[in-house]
Amino acid sequence: MKNDLTVLVVDDDAAHRTMLKKLLGGWGYKVSDADDGSVAIEMVKQKSLDLILMDIRMLNVSGIEALEQIKNINQDIPVIIMTAYASVETAVSALKKGAYDYLSKPLNFDELKITIERATEHNRLKKENEYLKSRLGERFDRQNLIGQSAAIVKLLDTIAQVAPTEATVLITGESGTGKEMIANAVHFNSARREAPFVKINCAALTETLLESELFGHEKGAFTGAERRREGKFVQAHGGSLFLDEVSEMSKAMQVKLLRVLQEREVTRVGGAEVVKVDVRVIAASNKDLKEEIQKGNFREDLFYRLNVVSLRVPPLRERKEDIPMLAQHFLALFANRNNKKIKGFTPRALEKILAYPWPGNIRELMNAVERAVVLSRAEILDAEEIALIMEEKASAFAADAEKQTQNMSLEDVEKKSILDALVACGGNKSEAARRLGITRKTLRAKLQKYQAD
Repeated sequence: MKNDLTVLVVDDDAAHRTMLKKLLGGWGYKVSDADDGSVAIEMVKQKSLDLILMDIRMLNVSGIEALEQIKNINQDIPVIIMTAYASVETAVSALKKGAYDYLSKPLNFDELKITIERATEHNRLKKENEYLKSRLGERFDRQNLIGQSAAIVKLLDTIAQVAPTEATVLITGESGTGKEMIANAVHFNSARREAPFVKINCAALTETLLESELFGHEKGAFTGAERRREGKFVQAHGGSLFLDEVSEMSKAMQVKLLRVLQEREVTRVGGAEVVKVDVRVIAASNKDLKEEIQKGNFREDLFYRLNVVSLRVPPLRERKEDIPMLAQHFLALFANRNNKKIKGFTPRALEKILAYPWPGNIRELMNAVERAVVLSRAEILDAEEIALIMEEKASAFAADAEKQTQNMSLEDVEKKSILDALVACGGNKSEAARRLGITRKTLRAKLQKYQAD
């Protein structure tokens, strides 16, 4: 199968080099070769290369030395190091200096083929991501959008299209997926970027306080209102207002919000003056608002006002290929913050991380990596340290569940399990039913029974 990718093979063993040229050529790659690291460095300066497969031990310039210089010339070329002198120290040294991966001679051809395919695909996605990032602008802090999965690339592309418009945006996704990060991206890459970006968590305030926070109040409007106060809509005039957990608004507040979105004006609590506002609203919810409409908890007309453009942030289980990159990012962040010299994870540790479901998504992954960094004394986090964190989480959950279910009837235990699952899923019945291993119809019947009780 032909492709347009050029691989440079660097090895002072002529026979091994010739064998690799034939092998790679048979896989459809264009192949160049060099017998020393010094020759490879010059070729990088002169030719467009997609990947380098390089031996470590060579006569004049070693693979490690050449790797350093190649990365200074072109950091984007993935370099796979190969050597007959396998050691952890050599591998760590190569990876520290920017090698994509490390293979031991004699090479396993299946492993070599898979590694090359992964490296070239990784590089392709990286370039695509950088293009989308350039469209999003330098103000976009991508901390919670690290990754190159198809789901994240699609999300970035949609943000790039939506951000420059004036459309109201509804961001959906489970808790911990980074919905606020998406809101930041939309605002800071819009024409309103220099104006205020005001945020409010609708779930954190009572109805009275939420109304005052959003619309402001006059002096004496209620006990404690000692002076006039402008609300979030006025504070965000000319900019954007982020309404987090908008599903938690009462029906009465939903009516008032709908009026503001329609009329573009607010009235302070206890006042009569109408204040015109120019605000772009960005809302977020971890609940399925269509389900909330069916249950009578959310107004359909408000939903359509908010859902002009919808951005869904995928949970980690739908972008597992991004987990190693996210884990490494958080490891570097917390190692630096805690003055720890921790460089990465062992393959077994990454297997543990990938096997865990991460119901708390990015927030949970970040907390677990931080804890492992703080507790570790090694330079490389091993599976045992990661497993310990997972076991502690599972043990704490089990101990808490056992404590709470002592002396409870079987029916009460079932009820508690269902209600706990609903809370963990942010009220999403479909997800709760999936986690409990029952149908949504069964879940609904159980909930109706509990309400009747």
